[in-house]
Amino acid sequence: MSWSSASNRSEVENRLRRIGGQDDAEIDVAEAALLLAALDRPQLSLERYRHHLSLLTRDIADLAEKEGAEASLEARVAVLNAVLVERYGYRGDREDYENLHNANLMRVIDRRRGLPVALGILYLHGARAQGWEICGLSFPGHFLLRLDLGAARAIIDPFHGGETRDAMALRALLKTMAGEKAELRPEHTQPVGCREVLLRLQNNIKQRLVREERSGEALEIVETMLMIAPERGGLWREAGILHSHLDNMRAAILAFEHYLELAAPGEPGRQDIAELLRQLRRQLN
Repeated sequence: MSWSSASNRSEVENRLRRIGGQDDAEIDVAEAALLLAALDRPQLSLERYRHHLSLLTRDIADLAEKEGAEASLEARVAVLNAVLVERYGYRGDREDYENLHNANLMRVIDRRRGLPVALGILYLHGARAQGWEICGLSFPGHFLLRLDLGAARAIIDPFHGGETRDAMALRALLKTMAGEKAELRPEHTQPVGCREVLLRLQNNIKQRLVREERSGEALEIVETMLMIAPERGGLWREAGILHSHLDNMRAAILAFEHYLELAAPGEPGRQDIAELLRQLRRQLN
């Protein structure tokens, strides 16, 4: 890595840590996703990608005015899909779903393909720039969006061309993701904030790296997640486990100590981590 790249990475990390201290409503989810992507590509300028995001919002605004979308939920959905899917060609990567590039927003913009959550961030950015009410949902295994207008709501699947999903389609999708015995529950369609969306984006990368036993790289991703969510005890626990797998015992101890400070007394697994921490301390003595 060149000095310039190292300098850029340091600045990106500082900006992500500032996001970690922001209230959720203050987070620009697309900008934050670009910063996370830039950690993997510190030699590249973000300006081209920011310009692309500005073009998306401009084109959505122009088409929304032309189509009279201000008063129609269906027209808003159609406008988002007309710009993102038809004009710019964004789509879910069904051919190479596990490719790590699908969760890096810079590469998603380059390739016009991505995971549901990465594509969903583009929908969130484009809709919120118009003042439209939109949020991500806590649906398991497949990121979905909800666009609201008054009492009307539309659930959008960004991976499948922005198709809308009714209750029957959601049940079928849930069974595909979680098994035939899974049943749709109210918590599956609860809104999630920007921080949760970003953590879900990074978690996709981390899970793939863990499955491939690339613990060092998985740890780097967990550390990026801690930059934007430093108060998440579960992330400190994961960092400690990965550090211990890599024989970084002192770092594992520090991570587990942070976890125990943040975890509730009765949290499942807390006692196991406390015992593991005692064992690690004995090893260093």
